[in-house]
Formats: sequence, structure tokens, C-alpha cells
Amino acid sequence: MGSEKSKILVFGGRGYLGKYMVNASVSMGHPTYVYVRPVDHSKLQLHHEFESMGVTVFQGELDEEEKMVAAVKQVDVVISTLAVPQHLEQFKIIHAIKQSPNIKRFVPSEFGNEVDRVSGLPPFQALMENKKRIRRATESAGIPFTYVSANSFAAYFVDFLLHPHQTLQHVSIYGNGDAKVVLNFEEDVAAYTIKASVDPRTCNRVIIYRPPGNIVSQLDLISSWEKKTGTTLQRTHISEQDIIKLSESLPFPENISMAILHNIFIKSDQMSFELNANDLEAS
Repeated sequence: MGSEKSKILVFGGRGYLGKYMVNASVSMGHPTYVYVRPVDHSKLQLHHEFESMGVTVFQGELDEEEKMVAAVKQVDVVISTLAVPQHLEQFKIIHAIKQSPNIKRFVPSEFGNEVDRVSGLPPFQALMENKKRIRRATESAGIPFTYVSANSFAAYFVDFLLHPHQTLQHVSIYGNGDAKVVLNFEEDVAAYTIKASVDPRTCNRVIIYRPPGNIVSQLDLISSWEKKTGTTLQRTHISEQDIIKLSESLPFPENISMAILHNIFIKSDQMSFELNANDLEAS
């Protein structure tokens, strides 16, 4: 990956993945900027942490076009880590980038499945369709891009599946537990994304994070945890049909969670296609 230092602006820098992204950018020596909503008391400590790291903080709303354009015009790379409810707000970022010919790369908020090559139950499919809309708008605008398919966040899903910080004697298994999933730690996702955002080889390409050692099943994880802790967990299987029904009956956003679980842990969509010579795989 390239080592060029670029001015990198992160949207959503106070969010779950955004904080990792800011830390990775700073640690690699890139002049780092964040565009965030005006700071309230609950975010004041993080605001001070950013400033102590040398991060330049722009405060504004996503609908404040002049502020956004002014921020974007000061950088080389724009990375969005906006959360799911804000994905379509990225049209505003695209509009700001179109007015800023200095931008060398845009990385929209994806970091999950390779949305142009998989499909899911309706609630998850709707989410992926929004990501595809942002892809097509980026391409139509002629903006240099890198799309990051990071598959699943390891820390999040290990905690969700195993609850390692709690003393539990049982575990829920979605489907039969054999489906393979790609679990990448959030710090690694951020580090690879920062590197990819300044690498000329990834310009106008999709980069897929699928290290062979990170491909596991639920049963693999449970077995490893039992060996580590010396315990035997009681297992409750939740059937595919039950998950489908929950995705149809639960309100938003719980229905999306069920549809994602189905896609990842039953359908195994992250491993449903072979990588070929035209694919870029991060590891």
C-alpha cells in the first residue's frame, strides 16, 4: 500500500467506526480532519481528545453546504463513516466534493458486504440498495472512489455472539452454525481503509477484506471460547424460518438486524462468491 501523506477528512468521526478511522489516520501521520455536528456536553471529552491528537475539527450540520464545501476544499481524501440512518445523507457530501476538484479520493460509508454481488432479505436489501445508490451517484459525478467491503466487525460480533464480558452458560446459534463469515477487527478495518484511500492501485476499485485466517463459523468461535475458558456452553439453535419471520414482524431497526444475521450466519453471503484476478483483496 502507498505511504503518501494526504490530508484526510472523516465524516462521522465520533461514531463507532469513525473513531477507529481517525486514530488510524493520525497514527499513520496523515494530517487529519473531522466534520462533526456542533459539540454538545456529551461529546466534549472526545472533542478535546481529537484536538489533543492534532486533529482539525470542523463543526457543522450535513445540510450546511457552505461549511461542508469549505472543509472539503482543504483536504485530499474524504472518508465517510456515517451510520446506517444517515447513508443517503452522503448525497450532500458528494455534492460538496463535486465543487472541490482537489479531492483525490472518496470512500463512502460501506464497510460491510460487497453490495453489488450479494442480496438479502428485504430489510437488509433496502440498506444495501441505499449503498448502491451512493456508489452510482459517486461514479456518475466522476469522483475518484474506493469502495471498502470489510464484511463483519470482529469485536462487535464476538461480543454479540459470545457475550465474553458476562458469565453466561448458554449461547444462541443462528441456523446450524456451520456458515462461514469473515470477521475483521475494527482497528484493522480502519488501518487498511486509510492505507487504501491513498493508494493509487485502489482508485476506482472495490477492495475486499477477506484474510483466510479471519474466515470462521459460529461453531468455530464457540469451540475456541470453550477451550479458552474451560467451559461447555448450552446451545440453542434459532432456525432460519424463525429468523425470516422475525425480519418480517419486528419493527425498524430490529428487523434489519434479523435480516443481517440471516445473510451472514445462515446464507453465508460474504463467502458466496469467489475472488478473481480483477478483485483487490486487502490481506
